Amino acid sequence: MKKKAENMGFKAFCKVHRAKEILAGNAGENYVDTGVKVLIAVVIGALLLGGLYALFGDVVMFSSRYNHDRNCYA
Repeated sequence: MKKKAENMGFKAFCKVHRAKEILAGNAGENYVDTGVKVLIAVVIGALLLGGLYALFGDVVMFSSRYNHDRNCYA
């Protein structure tokens, strides 16, 4: 009976020690940082493209609403 109690105490100690190691570790920290960087890059890129389109209009992105080649072959 004494040996069984010692064994249970050792198992509990091992589990507590393993839990402390997991909580103290920073294994998944870089994934969050990378995700935030990607989101920031996408937002800044969209703002830049929107600003360029607002400044230059059809020069940046071709619009099919207009017939640009109408007088080229006349």
